[in-house]
Amino acid sequence: MSMATITISGTPGSGKSTVAHLLHERLNLPYVYSGLIFREAAQNHGMSLEEFSRHCETQSDIDRELDDRQIELLRQGNLILEGRLAGWLAHRHHIPAFKIMLDAESTLRAQRIVNREQGDVEERKREMLQREQSERTRYETYYGIDLLDTSIYDLVIDTSNKAPEVIVDMILQRLKETHYL
Repeated sequence: MSMATITISGTPGSGKSTVAHLLHERLNLPYVYSGLIFREAAQNHGMSLEEFSRHCETQSDIDRELDDRQIELLRQGNLILEGRLAGWLAHRHHIPAFKIMLDAESTLRAQRIVNREQGDVEERKREMLQREQSERTRYETYYGIDLLDTSIYDLVIDTSNKAPEVIVDMILQRLKETHYL
């Protein structure tokens, strides 16, 4: 296989990690989860993701450090990079990549988060929506990026009523159709 770089972006609870893991298994490409770096930083600061997201609204150096690490990985290529800005970073820095965006209905996403992390669905939904607003604010302020703009993606999938395996099959089909792989 030639050098392949795939980005998977999407909203919290949309299935990014599950899909990325399955693609990793099917394509045998290295997989990097940029959210883990952010989660570790939140933990190191003794904050929840929601608190840390708000903290980052006034501390652009944290986002920029994470972004620089992602850009470096994208330039090396031959990987699957999962992250909210992964597709935008590839686009903005003219790095060839197949960019995927996943989304789902907000209550379903909150339920998925509860299934993974426990908690109350309504509380998780509130936290999730606040986090999304915080991210939209930060990325618009720091980079002029509108996270609601999906025009830069090669494939946008609503994961609400699709099994992860079906989503991966859709991605692989599009990769073949576009001769990306």
